[in-house]
Amino acid sequence: MTVLDDIIVGVREDLAEREAAVPLEQMMEHAKMQAPALDALAALVGPGISIISEVKRSSPSKGALAEIPEPGALAIEYQAGGAAAISVLTEKRRFGGSLADLDRVREKVAVPVLRKDFVVTEYQIYEARAHGADLVLLIVAALTDAELARLLAVTHSLGMRALVEVHDEEETRRAVASGAQIIGINARNLKTLDVDMSVFERLVGLIPDPVVKVAESGVAGPEDVLAYWRAGADAVLTGEALVKSGKPREAVAQMIKIVSEA
Repeated sequence: MTVLDDIIVGVREDLAEREAAVPLEQMMEHAKMQAPALDALAALVGPGISIISEVKRSSPSKGALAEIPEPGALAIEYQAGGAAAISVLTEKRRFGGSLADLDRVREKVAVPVLRKDFVVTEYQIYEARAHGADLVLLIVAALTDAELARLLAVTHSLGMRALVEVHDEEETRRAVASGAQIIGINARNLKTLDVDMSVFERLVGLIPDPVVKVAESGVAGPEDVLAYWRAGADAVLTGEALVKSGKPREAVAQMIKIVSEA
């Protein structure tokens, strides 16, 4: 069993508990009651580089990263630094996240919010919208083509966007064929947790314009953001470098500045 497979087993167990407490039909009603989703696609398109800043307490590869007593306060700092969107980890077993974190962030910022989790059912998409998310993560490696198509359709029906994540050539072709509008290339192998930043440069040419190209993982500082931008990234998703910086507002601003001055 790969790391990804193991994570999804836990995700399904936790999901079953939540769905037993709040059935799908009820969650769908909660989703309909929310204000319209913000346009995340528009937020990620523009001059320079767009930064998706992540609220991330821990990870399977690094363990505990940072104490985040108030996710909303961290998100405010990210927004003040110029973040185009805020990503919130909601998976609890490996990443220490929760839907409560998503709620706190949504309350505090005016930029699009991404629910970052291991989405395998439409329930999780309605759940994301019910908690105010504008974007959801769909990992191609965790889904069949039919599942990806269905989850994309549900996402778009709610006025949301999907960040469709890939790790290799086959997954990239599948993502493109699905009609994904935002494709994230993750330099981290979810089977081994190894990071290879050259993966982005190898795969980005398979993604046509005007699809938004997002680089994920491997960012230690502004220089890595610049390297991804030069390789063709429209946006960079980063969490670890920001939560460990001690100065998240300044860290985001520096990532944007190094590209604007290049």
